[in-house]
Amino acid sequence: MTAYKSDLLRLLDARGYIHQTTDAPALDALASKEIVPGYIGFDATAPSLHVGNLVSIMLLRRLQQSGHKPVVVMGGGTTRIGDPTGKDEVRKMLTDETIEANINSIRTAFEKFLTFGDGPTDAVMVNNHDWLGQLGYIELLQQVGTHFTINRMLTFDSVKLRLEREQPMTFLEFNYMILQGYDFRHLSKTMGVRLQMGGSDQWGNIINGMELARRMDGAEVFGLTTPLITKADGSKMGKSVSGAIWLNREQLPDYDYWQFWRNTDDRDVGRFLRLFTDLPLDEIQRLEALGGSEINAAKIALANAATELCRGADAATLASETARKTFEEGSSGGDLPSFDALGDISLIDALVGLGFVASKKEARRMIQGGGARVDGDAVTAEDAVISAQAAPVKISAGKKKHGLINFI
Repeated sequence: MTAYKSDLLRLLDARGYIHQTTDAPALDALASKEIVPGYIGFDATAPSLHVGNLVSIMLLRRLQQSGHKPVVVMGGGTTRIGDPTGKDEVRKMLTDETIEANINSIRTAFEKFLTFGDGPTDAVMVNNHDWLGQLGYIELLQQVGTHFTINRMLTFDSVKLRLEREQPMTFLEFNYMILQGYDFRHLSKTMGVRLQMGGSDQWGNIINGMELARRMDGAEVFGLTTPLITKADGSKMGKSVSGAIWLNREQLPDYDYWQFWRNTDDRDVGRFLRLFTDLPLDEIQRLEALGGSEINAAKIALANAATELCRGADAATLASETARKTFEEGSSGGDLPSFDALGDISLIDALVGLGFVASKKEARRMIQGGGARVDGDAVTAEDAVISAQAAPVKISAGKKKHGLINFI
């Protein structure tokens, strides 16, 4: 590890957040002597962010923990365009009302990780539509467009990969990098923001914003990116077999969120403990050194700590206790995902209703393969029906998915 002087870079380095920095010695010196406002941008394409966004949220948390000011930029403006990075298709246009509702919903998750307020290191949330929406087209072309060359824009991965795959890219999307660059310039000029952070795929966009701020205002600003966060099996962080792992409980039950972390691959436990929890580093070293079946204790510690940060201590405790009862005692925990049935229900409909499978065809395959159980007993009959009864019935799909059918 590099011998940094500032609390900020020492903390980020020790926990594995640093992939690239534009001028590490200068940023280190700045963070050692004054409060550094730093920002990350988030588009509002859904009512919730997901675990794939979590490393960026934790980056803002670390910024605040080390005595600096997090600035959360919600893309009320850029969401109307769509970041082409990593996309093969044009993003669906959202209404102003939907974007506003999404931003309000997303803010509730940030309030779990950051302290908002008016103090010098309190977090603030701003909406880039407030300034981008005021830009006139001619003004944008004259003042900003002259600092971007088509030659260079065509070399960015977000553009190049789309063109190589012969996938369409609209002129609207092509402008995304210009507007994101303008965000950094605007925040630097109006709020004194000195640092933009993000995932490694945002490096080019960050550099664009830095150069724009320097050319238009002579500002000295910095960029820092995190490594691409993938799981040990190579899959993308934030996704599971059953879909996205949403941060808001309205989109994903607490138990499912806890279970995502509990199912972490052995090889990822130490890294995820550093990135996604506040557990002390010496405790993390102890946990990741556990071997054999003892590594499950580390996974439970990860699940508890990560869930507590995002959903609260009560949610973590209840999810952990539900899992213990389900797996150790064979009983039905009260925090399992549930589905309400009006009367008798087929096992196929129960599996679909609980979200364990995406279709009835998939449910039939699961039953045929012996992966479905009712109250712990394997059921292989495709036409199996669960009779209405007073007590909830536990449905299991494989070893790790469990839910309750409630009869109303």
